[in-house]
Amino acid sequence: MEHGGVSRNRRAVAAACVGVVVIAAYAVVGAMQILVWNPLAAVPGKSLDQIRNEMAAAGGSLGEPVVGGFVAIGIALALALLAGAALGRVRPGPVIVLGLVLLVLGAPAYWIASFGAGMSIADTFATHGGDHAPWGWMLQWISLGALVGLAVFAVTLGLRRRRPRAA
Repeated sequence: MEHGGVSRNRRAVAAACVGVVVIAAYAVVGAMQILVWNPLAAVPGKSLDQIRNEMAAAGGSLGEPVVGGFVAIGIALALALLAGAALGRVRPGPVIVLGLVLLVLGAPAYWIASFGAGMSIADTFATHGGDHAPWGWMLQWISLGALVGLAVFAVTLGLRRRRPRAA
């Protein structure tokens, strides 16, 4: 592999490593929001065990398996991207784009993972099913920022391709 290829591969791996860390953090914060912070904010004055017990008595739950799937799928996709970069199969640009796409897709994935828990909280405690703690909105803003990043990347790439090359 020529020198430029090694450097490009290192950049791809570095970008993928950053992606794994950011995506894993997103997934963990999402899980904590759904399973801990939001229930505690929705039902102030009760412990998490009390909340879970009352929800179970009412036939509901926080949907731990769905939330676990949200976390596992996000992290697995990020690790697959890292593996592709480490094997030299994915260049730095596509690594960045795919990492941003995963962050954008985090918003609908979070919504799907949190829907059942939110409805169960709403049904059990006569409140709304949306986010009560602020961290869910933070995740939405991160996904929006990733979408903006994709747009900037696309515009930048388009401008580079249109620029005439020196002879």
